Order: sequence, then structure tokens, then C-alpha cells
Amino acid sequence: MVSVFNYPTKILFGTGCLSELPNHLPSNSFQNCMLVTDEGIINAGLSDKVVRVFSESSTQVKIYSDVHSNPIEMDVYRGVDFFKNHGCDSIAALGGGSAIDTAKTIRFMVNHEPPLEQYDDAIGGDKRIIHAMPPMIAIPTTAGTGSEVGRSSVITLNSSGKKTVFFHPGMMPDLAVLDPELTTGLPPHITAATGMDAFTHCYEAYIVDEIHPMADAIALEGMKMIIQNLPTAVNNGQHLKARGAMLMAASMGATAFQKGLGMTHSCAHPLSAEFGLHHGLSNALLLPESIHLTNEKAQQDSLLSEKLNTVAKLFNEKSNSNDLSKLVTQFTDNLGIQLGLKNHGVKEENISKLSQLALEDQCHNAHPFAVSLDNFKTVYKKSL
Repeated sequence: MVSVFNYPTKILFGTGCLSELPNHLPSNSFQNCMLVTDEGIINAGLSDKVVRVFSESSTQVKIYSDVHSNPIEMDVYRGVDFFKNHGCDSIAALGGGSAIDTAKTIRFMVNHEPPLEQYDDAIGGDKRIIHAMPPMIAIPTTAGTGSEVGRSSVITLNSSGKKTVFFHPGMMPDLAVLDPELTTGLPPHITAATGMDAFTHCYEAYIVDEIHPMADAIALEGMKMIIQNLPTAVNNGQHLKARGAMLMAASMGATAFQKGLGMTHSCAHPLSAEFGLHHGLSNALLLPESIHLTNEKAQQDSLLSEKLNTVAKLFNEKSNSNDLSKLVTQFTDNLGIQLGLKNHGVKEENISKLSQLALEDQCHNAHPFAVSLDNFKTVYKKSL
């Protein structure tokens, strides 16, 4: 069954729902569409499926695939030139967070002057995003970032070498197409990594010390769905029900983290920028020790302790906050993710630089307590 609902993004969800896309395209647009994707998606034949569906609405499609797995500034500039040179009037993103984040950034840059770095959210760059943006739809092929329903993107800047957040409500896609059939070819290790990204989004959003009951409820349900469905999606990639649940949970995570994220993401971003590690994998490698440190601090914070207890009980009703780090470690290990930063090229001598970069990352500003440089060093060292 195909469902259509808004929260707040218009979402088209269900097995085979891609075929119904022409019935839901924004009116008076999508005559000449730029499809942002990557070579892996093209080689898998998924872009051909999307082009065929667009052809039913007489939409011409121009494919732009110059997107890195951790997107960089040049991907955006080249994309802006591509959009203008091909006379495009709209954008569609097909792929994981990299393709969707790149497309969202191209979306606002086609009508804004470079350099990109002036729009950095950390320096109030959102106030410079003032011009209209072309219509956009997002079609995720992974269940992790939830970028298809988000109002921000993450791009590595040339000048700093850092992953940088760009934010504006207008960056939210007009339509998200969540079709589990598009995710069945995802390899188990990518399924696991992207799934842990979604879990980290939900977990970090939930523990942020802000009043937002709706986001909290969404985050809790998202974690529950991931715990119940991610192992099945990893072990049986053709299981459409589990794949669909993971797509929904990923979108829920991105909806929930409008509350903010936390120190795990601040630790993960430098790993991707410095070592090229997949973002979801980076989160998975760092989450257990981040939880352990957070639980230590929670001994003096009854509300935070209660939240960690609640998360632990999603895994096991008899568990509490003291068990949570171990429970997440076991869950991650059972997904086939090899824990230990040393197994992914990180050495002890890298910790000082990584910790400083993590401290400079804005995500931890929303963590339920102030995170110090020594805290970051501890998490990295214990995650080795």
C-alpha cells in the first residue's frame, strides 16, 4: 500500500511508490530536471528507473553524478554550473545523504553568489540565504541520514577542510519518495552503517535538554523501529517490510533532530573529513563510548539518567542506563560492524587533532552537558 502524508515534508511511502511520482510533482515545474546522484547509483540501474518514471510526465532529465561520498565544495560549484548550463528548472536527488545534501546545497546556490563558506550556519549564514530556490524532490536509496526531510546539508569546505552545516527552511525538499524497493540492493555493511546513523540521530535528539515532546516521541519510536528492523534488513536485504521501516525510521530521525544532535556527531565529522570514513560507520564506532561518558555525567542529572534508562529499555525491559553502552556495543557488533577505530586506520597519535576538530564542531553545543576537549580525547581513546 502506498501512503501520502505530510510531517512537515510531503512524503510518498510504500513499495513501488516511485511509479506514482508523476502524480505528485509540484505543478508548473519539472519540465527540465537536474538529477543529482552518483556513479554507484547509475551503475546499479536505479537512475534509469527514475528517468523512466519522469518520462511519463514528459519531464526531461539531465544527470549530474559528480558527487563524492563525503561531498565537497567543488561538487556544489560544478553542480550549479551544470544546472545553469543545461537550463534546468528543478532538482531531483537520488541516493544517500551525500547526493541529497549536495542537491540541497546546489538548490540554494543557483540563486546565491559564492563563496559557499559565507552561508555557514555556525556564523549565521542562514540570514544570507534570501532568494527563491527551484523546486526539489528527494529519493533516498539508503536509510540513514534522513536528509530527504531535513532543512540542512553538510559539505566539506576547501578553506577549512571541515564538514560544515548549511541550514535554511527553504532547503527542505518539496517531496520525499520513500520506496523500499530502491534500497534492496544496498550491501549489508552499508545497510548497517546507515542504520546506525539513523539510530544515532534519534538517540542524540532524544537526550538533548530542550522541551520538544513531539520530537522526543518521534525519536523514541524511531529507535524502537531500528532495533526491531535493522538486523533483518542487514541479514535479508530483500525484506521489504524491514527496508520500509528503516526508511521511515531514518526520516523520523532527521525530523527529530531539529532539537539538535550531540557529541557523537561532533566526533564523527572529523573522522569523515580526515580519514574518509563513512559517516554512519563513524557514528557507530563512537556511539558506545559517547554513551558511557554521558551516563557517567547523568549520575548528577536525574532527567538525563531517566532518558538513558528509557533508551536502554527499548533493547531490554530489564535494563537501565548502566547497561546502555554495552547494549549498543552488542547491537552494533551483531550487525557485522567491526568496532575499534584502530581497525579503520585511526592511530593514537591522531587523537589530539581529532579532538580539537570535534571541539570546533557545533553539533556538541546541543549535548545535555558542556563537552570539553578532554572529554573528546577520552571518547576517541576508548574507542580505539
